[in-house]
Amino acid sequence: MGMVSEFKEFINKGNVMDLAVGVIIGGAFGKIVGSLVDDLIMPVVGAATGGLDFSNFFTALDGKTYATLADAKKAGAATLAYGNFITVVINFVLLAFCVFLLVKAVNATKKPPAPAAAPPTPADVVLLTEIRDLLKK
Repeated sequence: MGMVSEFKEFINKGNVMDLAVGVIIGGAFGKIVGSLVDDLIMPVVGAATGGLDFSNFFTALDGKTYATLADAKKAGAATLAYGNFITVVINFVLLAFCVFLLVKAVNATKKPPAPAAAPPTPADVVLLTEIRDLLKK
């Protein structure tokens, strides 16, 4: 029973729940950025480069030539699909940039902590200061 209660205590800690929410939101955010790259950015890049399609950049390791990556995989050929890798790298860079912007926006909304008030001067120090000031006159 001790292990179950320890597990309950662990799960109920705020950090674990925050982490779980972060992972779930991160997965959904990753899909959004993936769609942004695949459906919006890569077609624009393809149009700007004259119809270039990164998904069909590959090298077949069997020495044969295939029209598309799908044809090579259908034939069972081992391939180096570096075009897909380029797309994933672009996806990662965009995701990292979006997370950076999100963290920057959240940090901008946080108020800096108010400076701590100086502790009150002890009465004996105040008395000595007054005596010093009177002696200076």
